[in-house]
Amino acid sequence: MNKKRGFKRALIAIGVVLLALGAASGGVALRYYYTFHHPNIGPLEEPVVIYVPTHATFDTLLDSLDAQHFLLKRNSFIRAANKEQLPERVKGGRYELTSGMNNKAIVRTFALGLQSPVNLVISGNIRSVERLSAVLTRNIEADSLSMLLVLTNEEFIRPMGFDSTSLFCLFLPNTYQVYWTTPAEKIIERLYKEYNTFWSEERRNKAASIGLSLHQVSTLASIVYEETRYQPEMATVAGVYMNRLRIRMPLQADPTLIFSLRESTPIRRVLSRDRKVDSPYNTYMHRGLPPGPICVPSIATLEAVLNYETHNYLYFCAKSDFSGSHIFTTNYNDHLRNARAYHRALNERGIMR
Repeated sequence: MNKKRGFKRALIAIGVVLLALGAASGGVALRYYYTFHHPNIGPLEEPVVIYVPTHATFDTLLDSLDAQHFLLKRNSFIRAANKEQLPERVKGGRYELTSGMNNKAIVRTFALGLQSPVNLVISGNIRSVERLSAVLTRNIEADSLSMLLVLTNEEFIRPMGFDSTSLFCLFLPNTYQVYWTTPAEKIIERLYKEYNTFWSEERRNKAASIGLSLHQVSTLASIVYEETRYQPEMATVAGVYMNRLRIRMPLQADPTLIFSLRESTPIRRVLSRDRKVDSPYNTYMHRGLPPGPICVPSIATLEAVLNYETHNYLYFCAKSDFSGSHIFTTNYNDHLRNARAYHRALNERGIMR
């Protein structure tokens, strides 16, 4: 009887120990689950965007997360982060966190730098390197000053085949996806690859066939772009300038005068005195194309120059109804009559400058 009693007690003790161990291991497993695998972001209508500056500390990251107030259990995230050594591995970037993400996924996102890209949009009127710098840094971490320093660094842009006068040739208005932390230099290198992709062998051969270098195509396209945004007329306007180049007639392009004047306020009316401005970009004073583009031309105007319309027009004038379209003529007398009608319309609207 004593032996049986002792055996039962031993079994009970073993059972208690096993239960304790099971409970302990179950508690560990449960804690592990809640630390790494239990959802720690509640329902969200759309992803939450977190910006982590380059060289940010874990405290900076934690402050950004706290500011959004979407972590369900802050302490469990900190435990997971410490176990995965995130404080030593934080990578800067723009991150999107979504509904139901667990700590393992969140920590992995920041530790591996799994950024969501941003759109780099080149569009609008870009007539100065300062404006270009602002456009290029609109959606990235780098500021416009750091971009300006890169764009004005001749040693950086010269190996790509550009200088301060031809810089605008490099940029093609479009939407590109980049990472928020991409440095200014890498942005330009990326856009240089896009430039080389655009200027395919077919387009290069087309430029050669019309007697223009790639930089000259961009330069003429920039003038066409400033002359008209009405796409159906772009190739016609390009044809006018190609006719003038062929017979060595001055381009007499008002946009080049406006560029020469470098006025801070937009000029809507070019005056006779403007034609006397001393500048290599004054195409009334100097024959041929100016030294470089006067703006970043659109892709449509580049194509318009490459495929310019063949005709006999030497002159064009904006219509007096301000519709944005033009009247094209082959002789100067007709052009003068059209110009007088346009100037009268300017006077009637009180546009003096």
